[in-house]
Amino acid sequence: MPESSSGIRRLFTSESVTEGHPDKVADQISDAVLDAALRRDPEARVACETLVNTGLVLIAGEIRQAGAEIDYAALARKTIRNIGYTDASYGFAADDCAVLCALDPQSQDIARGVDTGGAGDQGLMFGYACRETDELMPLPIQLAHRLTRRLADLRRSGACDWLRPDGKSQVTVQYDQQGRAVRAHTIVVSTQHARGVSQDEIEKVVWEQIVRPSVPGHLLDDDTIRHVNPTGQFVVGGPRGDCGLTGRKIIVDTYGGVGHHGGGAFSGKDPTKVDRSASYMARYVAKNLVAAGMADRLEVQLAYAIGVAEPVSVHVDSFGSARDGISDRRLEELVRSEFPLEPQAIIEALDLRKPRYLETAAYGHFGRAGFPWERTDRAASLRRAVA
Repeated sequence: MPESSSGIRRLFTSESVTEGHPDKVADQISDAVLDAALRRDPEARVACETLVNTGLVLIAGEIRQAGAEIDYAALARKTIRNIGYTDASYGFAADDCAVLCALDPQSQDIARGVDTGGAGDQGLMFGYACRETDELMPLPIQLAHRLTRRLADLRRSGACDWLRPDGKSQVTVQYDQQGRAVRAHTIVVSTQHARGVSQDEIEKVVWEQIVRPSVPGHLLDDDTIRHVNPTGQFVVGGPRGDCGLTGRKIIVDTYGGVGHHGGGAFSGKDPTKVDRSASYMARYVAKNLVAAGMADRLEVQLAYAIGVAEPVSVHVDSFGSARDGISDRRLEELVRSEFPLEPQAIIEALDLRKPRYLETAAYGHFGRAGFPWERTDRAASLRRAVA
């Protein structure tokens, strides 16, 4: 957590968005294309970008795959339909939008370096873990994701028929001088809704059925600041309200602004792109080091050059929280000796050719059970390595 000039940790804020947010609609279409390509050809190369706007889906980028041709229009419409944009009155609907496709073959200059096992591009990637939550994730982003997931679940259940797919949350957590979370300082929830619903009803439902089931009671008090649909109306939303683009929610996808970010987005990229695969490995490394008791809070940076397999650098920062006199330099040595860091080895270790990416495209890529980069199966071997 960031500190004030006096060294006292105070407030930190993270946000999340629902699957119906226009940028997330774009991310999901891009990852649906990736999954479809990997089902046809596990060695497929995909760099898919999507733009969504009123009545329009534009899919562009590069792809190389064997097997049956993908029906991109049908795939996009299915993804949009599953998100919940099924009615033209929402301003954007699966069966009423145009789908344009401009996917070209992957550049041979890029393929030349990747085919021999090198990284698909240069870049720097970060992984982070801490003891704030059971998932070893920062608390603000986990709470923000809980709110948006709950909002989507309530909409899908039909219990509130006026809820619409677009929505956002933001959580500000207050910390004490020791860096412990003590309370939720501010909670913001904005949800798209049908016309004619009163602000009072929206506030009541959001607070009682979204916030209270999602935020632990000991973090809420009478002084917690509440903002529900602060503009007073959120009828026009989704791609009609805002243009959506793949890769514009990289902080939502990762750690909510805690730690650093290398700038590379994940969605629509096959695992030869280290923007994605090395970020997953960096999270796997950081989580296992924290789970092994090496530190209470830890960040890992990996950096690569295009066409080169070995990372050009490995950096570990434990923010002074390392235990038993273990230095950050020693942690870096452990990372290099105990984890596979070459792109092809990362792909194999984390089973990244499996078409699972659509599932990652909303509510964060980290801190969720079921993904191989979230395992802590290396913690015991790490403890033995420093015994």
